[in-house]
Amino acid sequence: MKTVWIVNHYAQTPGGPGGTRHYELAQSLSQYGWRASILAASTEINTGRQRLSSGERFRLDDVDGIPFLWFHTPVYKGSGIGRVINMLSFAFRILDPIPLRVLDKPDLIVGSSVHPFAVWSSFCLAKRYRVPFIFEVRDLWPQTLIDFGLLKHRGIPAIFLRRLEGYLYRKAIAVITLLPYAYKYIERFGVNRNCIHWIPNGVNTAIHSLSPPLSSSSPKEFCLMYFGSFGQANNLETLLFAIYNLRRRNTSGLSVRLIGDGPMKASLISLAIHLNLSNVVFEQPVPKKDIPLMASEADCFVATMKHSPLYQYGISLNKIFDYMLAGKPVIFASSAANNPISDSGAGFTVPAEDPVALAEAVERMMKEPLAERNKMGAAGRDYVKQQYDSRLLAAKFADVLDIAVGSSTDR
Repeated sequence: MKTVWIVNHYAQTPGGPGGTRHYELAQSLSQYGWRASILAASTEINTGRQRLSSGERFRLDDVDGIPFLWFHTPVYKGSGIGRVINMLSFAFRILDPIPLRVLDKPDLIVGSSVHPFAVWSSFCLAKRYRVPFIFEVRDLWPQTLIDFGLLKHRGIPAIFLRRLEGYLYRKAIAVITLLPYAYKYIERFGVNRNCIHWIPNGVNTAIHSLSPPLSSSSPKEFCLMYFGSFGQANNLETLLFAIYNLRRRNTSGLSVRLIGDGPMKASLISLAIHLNLSNVVFEQPVPKKDIPLMASEADCFVATMKHSPLYQYGISLNKIFDYMLAGKPVIFASSAANNPISDSGAGFTVPAEDPVALAEAVERMMKEPLAERNKMGAAGRDYVKQQYDSRLLAAKFADVLDIAVGSSTDR
């Protein structure tokens, strides 16, 4: 059995809210001869919850047989300097050799971005242990920050981050990307197309109980549900303006539940109050393991995104696969290059940042016959089981690990 260390600053367990990509992949990797250990920060993304007690520098937890090594990082709020300090703290603390002694020595190390500092540390660890290094690309830094107006294209931080990004691409023996067309971006840095592997997010359909089809005994109000992050990229203000549009058109019988957390939540609550949206309720995030039960209460799900050139490389949203697995229709406001909702026939798609089109889609879905909504839900569920089951994705992940180890041995 070979050992892979997966470095993911924001790794999550089923007991907390958010994506559990590496937990789910690790569950199945053992079938292919790999034991995964996950290295992550002690502060939970969006909620800011601190996992470690006072005085703990690190802790090793066994989560269903998967080692999670938590490194103490400072608590922060929002996306300002506190978050940057949190990132840098994690990047340097995982280089401390003392906590790493509790893990089996690696045969390979995967550095997973949201940010490149943790990936740089992963590369340093791979050099220390003289093992191959794989770069897993979740977000395209610094391009994400540039496209969302957080960095200037020709500013010093952007130039530095782009050089670091290119350096890490070239040092990786393989690149895994969650975005189907990211190879068009990555190839610019001199990376061979054959070394770039698309392995998107997914969901373990075996351990998630499926929601029943909608029935005529459903509550009188039509429940439109969103769960996930409340961030800039999620563009939930478009949804609130769409609900306002529906109210002005005297559309009745609609309740909206927004479940989750993130830096934009307070401003979204203020906007909902300003628009007098009494049918919109904001709720706290729930653990990943509780999502199937919560999802069963929805009549339809909704996801919104910003319109950004970044999405020409595609998307891989955890929430979309959870929505589809629940067997309920989905309304998706997106202009991304790929679209699982339209590909599967699981619901309606409208352009990003268009509240009028989104309002019309919600009203149309409310009027859709029950049999048609159940048909959409079943199509989405079947599509996820065939294309995005995490056990199938783990097999692809293991193939990349095997190739990387084999290529390193051949050198």
